[in-house]
Order: sequence, then structure tokens, then C-alpha cells
Amino acid sequence: MQLSPSIFKAYDIRGIIDETLDPSIAKLIGQAFGSEMRELGETDIVIGRDGRLSGPSLIEALTEGLLSTGINVIDLGMVATPMVYFAANHTIHGKKPQSGIMITGSHNPPNYNGFKMVLGTSAIYGEQIQGLRKRIEAKQFATGQGTRTTFDIFPMYLAHIVGDVKLARPMKIVVDCGNGVGGAFAGQLFRALGCEVQELFCEVDGTFPNHHPDPAHLENLQDLIKNLQTTDNELGLAFDGDADRLGVVTKDGQVIFPDRQMMLFAKDVLSRHPGGQIIYDVKCTRNLATFVKQHGGEPLMWKTGHSLVKAKLKETGAPLAGEMSGHIFFKDRWFGFDDGLYTGARLLEILSKETDPNQTLNDLPNALCTPELQIACAEGEPFTILESIKAHAKFPTSEAINTIDGVRVEYADGFGLARPSNTTPVVVMRFEADNEAAITRIQEEFKLAVLAAKPDAKLPF
Repeated sequence: MQLSPSIFKAYDIRGIIDETLDPSIAKLIGQAFGSEMRELGETDIVIGRDGRLSGPSLIEALTEGLLSTGINVIDLGMVATPMVYFAANHTIHGKKPQSGIMITGSHNPPNYNGFKMVLGTSAIYGEQIQGLRKRIEAKQFATGQGTRTTFDIFPMYLAHIVGDVKLARPMKIVVDCGNGVGGAFAGQLFRALGCEVQELFCEVDGTFPNHHPDPAHLENLQDLIKNLQTTDNELGLAFDGDADRLGVVTKDGQVIFPDRQMMLFAKDVLSRHPGGQIIYDVKCTRNLATFVKQHGGEPLMWKTGHSLVKAKLKETGAPLAGEMSGHIFFKDRWFGFDDGLYTGARLLEILSKETDPNQTLNDLPNALCTPELQIACAEGEPFTILESIKAHAKFPTSEAINTIDGVRVEYADGFGLARPSNTTPVVVMRFEADNEAAITRIQEEFKLAVLAAKPDAKLPF
């Protein structure tokens, strides 16, 4: 298979099986990554895969590539993405591997797969990922002969969480893993914490026969909502395909989106880290910054993208970070990587102290907001559109304009956002306001700005 530059994304490598990704490409990625490790003086790596049907052949080929560069491979088998990150923070077989690769298509359709990568304790993104592509194209590979061992990381991971997280009382919960890899672990984890757990679609099946494993979309939470209406379960938790993101549904069927979850976590974390920085991405509600300040913290808005947020967390030493997509990063009591399963455990710890968890969640500040809206574009076009908007657009009723990631315009009564997606050729938009009239006014200002930059844009509002 010819190497397709399209698989090298902003935060990971991702392609379509037998179209842009196959074992031959996985082997080349192993050779390139192993060569990068050798240059850093790294010798050991942990690898794992999710439940996709293409996972076994890709992990074999990736291993072959890594071994050929002299890297020692510790194969964790089928695991959740956070377990690879966890393993890269621990001593295994007497070694402390600081690099890791997870083979996962995350929440993409079944015919996708890809690679999330940590090189020497840092998630790689952007130019580093393009560097792997260039290395493959130039065939600049180290040579050697590494060793391969296997390791079951789950008992260590489970013991660490159960040793850290303590529930004030047992809770009755329902968990929906959408047939993603989290299903192999979630039930056991939450039972070990003392919960009574009902499992929905926790059989790992890479065809995702019931619904898509992506809790960011409401249609994928309908089974949880129905279950909570008809049982005495108190709370619903949903996980994406590789279990690094969490969705939350209340007893009365309300979805608590991650920017509101962050309020609960920030309040808890700030009780131990007064004055601490709380990092959140540009898609989050403006209520989050207000809430963080009210609880003695320092809000810091940052770019969208789990690798970018992770890097900012590492740079600042903040105890907590999160983004609207559902990646939550605890440095307080944890390791600073995104982990949906651990985030679920921390949520239960907080809610188990409340007499009415449902009320606690619903009482979190809320706002009138749109879901994520998208404008389809040609490849590369979103970035030129946003440059034009930054240079020329006027937002007459605005109070402030933030250009850290696209354009986020703050108003007295809301905000509007337009940013180029780093993963697909779309402009992502989101709006929030105190009332419908304010949302309409803000959207009108953005409509003029977008149409001036792209007159043929088909606006989703």
C-alpha cells in the first residue's frame, strides 16, 4: 500500500482499513516511531489495541516494525487507551517505559483504525506526527533487534484506582460502553468501588452493532436515558470506543456535558489546590470560568485537542484540565492523562457524598447553547476562512475577541465560536447566550463574517 499523507492527523494517525491503512503501513509507523525513540535514548515501549477487528493484525505489524529498530516491546493486548498511558507511568518487568502506542479508531466507524502515541512521556502532535511521515518517506530507520514480552496491566490499574477513590456509599449505576473496549473493564472497576452496576452493550464488538460509541452525540445516549426512566439506577455513564472520554446522564434523563462536569471536578480539586489553574478548551461554556473564579481558582482557556490540552497541563502544572469533547485530565491524585474510566470513578466519589446526586448535577450552572455546528469545506479551506475572519470581520456588539484557536467572540450575554477542525475539513461553530434573542443576534454577526470569507458557505443555522 502507498503511504497516504492524509492519515497523519493533528493529534494522531488515523485511516481507513484497506484504503489508507493496513499492516504494511503499521510496520512502517513502528519503524519510524522506534527510530525516534532511539534518537531520544529510549529503549522500551508499551503498546495496546482496542476491540476493532483490524486491531490484531495491526498490532503484530507495529510490533515487527518496533522490534526491527532495537526497541523492546511490552504488549498489553486489548486494553482501554488510558491503560497504555497508565503503563507508561509505571515499572513493568523491571523497566520503566516512558513511550506508548495505542491502536484505536476511538469513536470513528468500524472500518477506521489509528495510533495514539506518547514519546518519552509526552503526547506527540502536529509537526512531530508529520516528522514520522517524513521519516517513512525518507526510509530513515534505525536497525537492531528488540525483545517482545506481554503484560496484563488491568490488575495494577484497578488496584491503583480502588486504592485512590473512595465512595461514601454504594451507588446503583448503569454503564453503556457502546460495544467499545471499555466494556471489558468498566463493570469490574465500578463494582470494585462498591457500586451495583447494570451493563449495556459491554460485550466488546468491533462492528458496534447497537449504536456508535461516542457519548458526545445525544442519539448514542438514548439507551441510557430509557434505562434510567425504567429502573432504580441513579446515574448513567457512557464511554467512547477506547474509553478515554466520559458521557454522563442524570436520573431524569438530562445529559451533563463535559464543561458542566468540569465544574464539579474543579470545585473538588480546588478544595485541595486553592488558587490552582483549571484549563478548558475554547468550546466550553463561559459559566465554567465564572464558576472556577467563584471557587478560588484561575481559569485558563486553551486550544481544542487532547494532545494540546495535555501539553498545556504539563507546562503549567495545573491540577485539572478538560475539553468539551469529554477528555478530562486529572493531575490531582492522578497522572495528567485523559481517562474516561478514572473520571467516572472520581464523579461517583463526589456524588456518593450527596443526598440527591440528580439534583447536584442539575443544579450546576447551565446556559442556552447550540450543539457543535459544522460548515463543510474543501481540504485546507477552514484555515484560510478563519484567517480571513480574523483579519476583516467586525462583531459590532462584542466585548472581547479571543484568537487562540479560531475566533471566540465574547459578548455581555453570550459567546460565539468559529474554529478550523484539526481532524476534518470543517469549520466548527458553537453559540451560547442568556436567551434565544441573544443567540440569534450573535449568529447573525457570525453569519456575516463567514459569508464575507466564503460566500458559498452553507450555514447550519
